[in-house]
Amino acid sequence: MDKVEHAEREHLSLQEQQLLQPQQPYSPLASSGRSYTSGSNTVPMTEEELQSSSLHSPYTPSAASVNLPTGHNNTLYIPRSPTPPPYSGPSTPAQEPIPPHSPSAKPPPRYPGLPALDYRLYNPPLFELSADKTTIRTTVPYLSTNAEALVALIRQQATVPPKPQIHIVGRRGGSPGSGRVDFSLKLNLMPLLVPEDPRQRMDYLRCVGPGEVAFRGGSKPSTQPEAATADGDGGGLEAWAARFVADSASVKSFALERVVANLDVHWLEGQIRALIAGMKYPGTVSVTFPITHCKVVVQNPDRVNKFFTSVTGFFAGKRKYEVVKAVWPFATMHRAGEGERRCAVQSEEVWWREWQEPIRYGIYCYPGVHSEELLY
Repeated sequence: MDKVEHAEREHLSLQEQQLLQPQQPYSPLASSGRSYTSGSNTVPMTEEELQSSSLHSPYTPSAASVNLPTGHNNTLYIPRSPTPPPYSGPSTPAQEPIPPHSPSAKPPPRYPGLPALDYRLYNPPLFELSADKTTIRTTVPYLSTNAEALVALIRQQATVPPKPQIHIVGRRGGSPGSGRVDFSLKLNLMPLLVPEDPRQRMDYLRCVGPGEVAFRGGSKPSTQPEAATADGDGGGLEAWAARFVADSASVKSFALERVVANLDVHWLEGQIRALIAGMKYPGTVSVTFPITHCKVVVQNPDRVNKFFTSVTGFFAGKRKYEVVKAVWPFATMHRAGEGERRCAVQSEEVWWREWQEPIRYGIYCYPGVHSEELLY
């Protein structure tokens, strides 16, 4: 028995000496029981687990001070954690738009055949696009309480034009607004407002002038009041934004309107009607020039809900500020003695020469048209 006790004490002293020796931090990659090619009793660790595991940290205490299960040959086995590895979410909230000049902002996407614009501005986060696609609206609180933020938004939204279009509809068997539709064509004229060279752009931002009738913070259009900043700047965007923010009305709104200037829609309509008449189309033709994405509205938040706000606005009145316009000229105004009319991209005549045959072909091949009735 003395020899057995002596052997056991000697074995324990050897184990104590091994535990007292300095140990290297445990690395799961060095363990045969927890590697990328693990055994039957273990599960491979993912890269996220390796990075987040406390055993992989250089500040981890030695293996002797960690109570871990052991198998044969003192091999350490690391059980799989029941929780997934930690995930780091995006630094910018999903519902908060990235500032346009932020270093982390992605460049706007480019589309072949379309002008180089930031098309994300047509439907930005925290805005709602109307069903007819004419207006985007928001009730973000800080835009109704911070004049600088409102001015920055208006200037940013003014950098993209409205979307003028041509709708050509042929009907038969009823009035111009009813009956069977033989053909319906839509043409986008927005590329005619934005030249390829940014230095050739003619768009500008203007505020309502003295004596001009507009919504100046009331429920009806008026020529009063005038807006002025503390330093005497009268009628500017900053002055009107400050006046809107200071307004204590329960329901108020501030709007930017995008308009197209100096486009001769009457000449274009005449050319289109003459083309269709030459094809001997027997039905009624409608030619319209709708404009979408032409208004940006900022409204103070609903105090209860949208229904309560609409009722309050109906009885108490809604204070509207519609004093700012982003003007996108198709061409300069022709005046006597000022030289020729200059177009942003091309004239109506050049556009018509390029598109009259595609329009004719589109009408002739439209599924609802009986091609034998038309002259091509």
